[in-house]
Order: sequence, then structure tokens, then C-alpha cells
Amino acid sequence: MRIAFIGDIVGEPGREMVKIYLSKIKKEYGIDFVIANYENASHGFGLTAKNANELVSYGIDCMSGGNHSWDKKDVIPLFETHEILRPHNYPDEVSGTGCKVYDVAGEKLAVLNLMGHFSMPYADNAFRCAQTTVESLHSQGIKNIFIDFHAEATSEKRAMFMMLKGKVSAIIGTHTHVSTDDFQIIEGSAYLSDIGLSGCWDNVIGMDEKVPLKQFLTGMKGHFDIPKKCKKILQIAIMDLSEGICSNAFKLKYFDDARIIKTDAWR
Repeated sequence: MRIAFIGDIVGEPGREMVKIYLSKIKKEYGIDFVIANYENASHGFGLTAKNANELVSYGIDCMSGGNHSWDKKDVIPLFETHEILRPHNYPDEVSGTGCKVYDVAGEKLAVLNLMGHFSMPYADNAFRCAQTTVESLHSQGIKNIFIDFHAEATSEKRAMFMMLKGKVSAIIGTHTHVSTDDFQIIEGSAYLSDIGLSGCWDNVIGMDEKVPLKQFLTGMKGHFDIPKKCKKILQIAIMDLSEGICSNAFKLKYFDDARIIKTDAWR
């Protein structure tokens, strides 16, 4: 199977780039299944029902979340009606799940969403949750496992990979909105510390720079806003999986000025 992952769709600019490019990418690269992180999709914070339906209409099959999963309250019923995840290491008492299994190209694919600890809301231990969940999936005969690890610290992301390499198909980090240059395949597992945002790239993590700069200069916080005009990017990782092994992986960057940059995973 060939799957794709889009991380941190930020506001209308991010949704616009998905609308313009995703169907073309799916056709050109023969993608069977698309996962995307939704937690910043609605004006930078959370996901509305309207935007959820919009993203599904563009060809996204499953959406993962993070610390902003709960920012829009109408997301809660969507956990039951849409293929939408929240971090699996939130307590069992909260709505939704962070792990679902799909039939893709004649094989099973598990999508697991986890959230890290440094500078994040309180949640259960992500590493123990990952261990238990992966062991359970293996016991069910499910070998192809993709993880969106939504975390601030690259050390947490790398440690998760060291723990699970050879046991899962891929771990890709989200949350920082800043792409890293360490896409690699080790022991049949793909890894990328952070795929980076899809949306505005000529500002501060997809947001207008005025409020972040004021905060850094004065300590006074404010509401972050999506710029009305900006330079936009879509960042997407594509991976070939079978029998739990990632045999090939690369990342594409699509810019709104028609540039395309392709980067192959290290081996």
C-alpha cells in the first residue's frame, strides 16, 4: 500500500493548499490512503464540523489530532461520525479514540495518534500507551502501523522511534509546525521528527507575526491570527508499506508559486 501524511493543516491557507494539490498528488503518485493532522485546521485552533467535511471532500481518509483537538466543541460528535482521532494517551473517559484500523490495498493499516509530554496538556504516559497499543495490534495480526506523534520535544519523538523501530511502519512527528531534515528508514520503519505545517510559511508557525513578537518583547499574550495574505506551502510524506515494512519514503513540498521540492528518506 502507498499512504500519505499531511501534518498540521493551519487555517484556511492550509485547507486551500490541500484543496488545490491533494487530488493531483493522489493521482500522480497512486496513493491509496491519506492521513492528515487537523488540530489547527479551523483558524489555527481545533476543527469545526464544516471544516471537517471540507477536508474529507478533498480526499483525506483519516485525521489525527493533538493538544488543540478539543478547541472546537463541535468536534466531539465528529469522533463518532467521522474518521477522526484524538491522542490515544488521553484518559479513556474522554470522547473518541486514538487508534483505528483500516482495510487498504488488501492489507490492514492501523493509524495511532499519540501526544508527548513536554510543554503539553496532562495525559497518560505516551510511551507506555504506545507499547501496549502496538503489542495489542500485533496480537491481532496487524503489521502496518502508522503513528502521528504530536510532541514539542524532538528528544521524545526520537526516543519513541528508538523504542518502536522494527515494530511499526512509520512514526512522523507533528506540532512544532517547523519541518525537520531527518526523514529516514531504519529496520523497516520510517521516521521524521516533524513534517512541518501546511499553510502560511512566511511568518511565525503559520500565524501573523505581530502577536508572537509582542509576546516575546513584552511578555503580554494575545490571540494568534492567520494572515489574510501569505506565501503558502503543502508538506506531504509518502510511504510504501507492506507486511509492516516501509520499503520506500519521500517528502514533497508544494509551494503556491508552483515550486515542488522532493526529498528522499535516508537509508
